[in-house]
Amino acid sequence: MPKPLRALVVDDESDVQILFQQRFRREIRKGDIELQFALSGQEALEILKGGAAADVVVVLSDVNMPGMNGLELLGRIKEEFPELEVYMVTAYDDGELKTTALAKGARGYLTKPIDFGTLKEEVFGLA
Repeated sequence: MPKPLRALVVDDESDVQILFQQRFRREIRKGDIELQFALSGQEALEILKGGAAADVVVVLSDVNMPGMNGLELLGRIKEEFPELEVYMVTAYDDGELKTTALAKGARGYLTKPIDFGTLKEEVFGLA
């Protein structure tokens, strides 16, 4: 059985965890995907430094968070875990922000509300 794809979702809004678990419930049940959640950039770094980086394939991070914002987190991840793919998620479709995120090493830039069909296909490679 192939290893599940592991993703770390970083968002300061706790309801995002419920939303992702609902939208991916079939894939989680089948063992195709495992989701971990962090409520801050600092918590995400602690999870990755705690050994999860070896298993996590992709990070989905909100841009606007208190404390360390998503762009700062992106920079830290790219410094410490350059092999990780990071997608930025934001409610604001801002061209300058998108350009900055991609220049800092983001693999992609997704706007809210998230199109979970596209997310499953393009980010996770699930049909």
